[in-house]
Amino acid sequence: MALTADDVAALARLARIDLTQDELQHLAPQLDVILESVAKVSEVAADDVPPTSHALPLSNVFRADEVQRSLPRDEVLAGAPAAEQDRFRVPRILDEEA
Repeated sequence: MALTADDVAALARLARIDLTQDELQHLAPQLDVILESVAKVSEVAADDVPPTSHALPLSNVFRADEVQRSLPRDEVLAGAPAAEQDRFRVPRILDEEA
């Protein structure tokens, strides 16, 4: 089943994406290849193979969350490029007043 530019236009409307005719013509064959690839994967999937999210089993690699002593504030701020009022001083990135 080959996707047409009209099919892509319908999908674009559903996704609220404005596409030009050139973009529709360009995307139709690309989306068709993607759909064919998904169909091939679906053919390979057998009933005796359970669906998985990863090829290998995963285990939790995080350490236990334990409360520990932290560095003293003065020692931490001593390594900062700039500090102000016992806090790290960073450049303003928003135009809002504090």
